[in-house]
Amino acid sequence: MKTTTKLSLALATALFALPLTAFAQDEAAAEEEASIYSWNAAIASDYVFRGVSQTDEEASVQLGADLNFDSGFYVGVWASNVDFGAGGPDIELDTYIGWNTDLTEVWNLDLMLNRYNYIGEQDGFGDADYNEFITTLAYDETYSFTFGYTNDVYNLGENGFYYAAAGSWELGSGVGLDVGLGRSTFESSTGYDDYTDWSVAVNRDFGIVNAALGFYGTDASGDDNFGDIAGNRFVLSFSIGG
Repeated sequence: MKTTTKLSLALATALFALPLTAFAQDEAAAEEEASIYSWNAAIASDYVFRGVSQTDEEASVQLGADLNFDSGFYVGVWASNVDFGAGGPDIELDTYIGWNTDLTEVWNLDLMLNRYNYIGEQDGFGDADYNEFITTLAYDETYSFTFGYTNDVYNLGENGFYYAAAGSWELGSGVGLDVGLGRSTFESSTGYDDYTDWSVAVNRDFGIVNAALGFYGTDASGDDNFGDIAGNRFVLSFSIGG
């Protein structure tokens, strides 16, 4: 998925995040020869995923790289530091494969299988790795609708679902606005309550650097699940890519 959250519409939408889904851009199409390789890097005051801090409300450093083929297939890797408490992992390493295609001039479809790998945990902490299949349908590079499914959410051996919608608009003077709303649902045997997350963010390019300031939160069920790390918060991030 990449950046403060792993999602594509901008650094802002911490939910869909999937390691950055690639939307077709007119500028890229105009290039005589597009590179098969792309990369991204970011620093952020927090790493928020679906409304929940993954770094115990501390700063994060994030790096990613992709190989994008003319057929629409892509493979990639994305990494960030994480902090899940004593004995927990130090690094999240996402590895993914997907396919992206324009269905029409305005509709884009992205299908991705992502593997969340966690590295550095002590033996007693347990394994947290799991897979998730993520589908994103985007309209006019402005609106996106995301569905995620895993049969092993948080490595608990149970089903988890994610539903999200997001919008991205240009406000003028180079400023962008991103808004997202997501819903996570779980089988009752996981012990987690279904919860809603949301985000509102603005971003602007300053030369090669994109700066974003977002406000993220969850409903009361998110707080019940995760405590303070699901509380409302501002996140400031700076990213570059190529």
